[in-house]
Amino acid sequence: MIKEHERVVLSVAQAEEGLEPGDVGTVVHVYRDGQAYEVEFVTLEGHTAAVVTLEASQIRPVSGREITHARELRATS
Repeated sequence: MIKEHERVVLSVAQAEEGLEPGDVGTVVHVYRDGQAYEVEFVTLEGHTAAVVTLEASQIRPVSGREITHARELRATS
């Protein structure tokens, strides 16, 4: 089970938040024994871009062979 403060990778787009699959966030709260997670996504300058509640199927743990990739966060309406 993914724990609080672990980094995770988004598996599905969250268009309303401007998030795309592959974006990396940090778990800030675990709901119902890992059935859902509150995940914070931050910019590289450390500003919170979004805090989203996601089901376990919408995220995955970070793998040891992955690297991060920078992209411009699109404005949301």
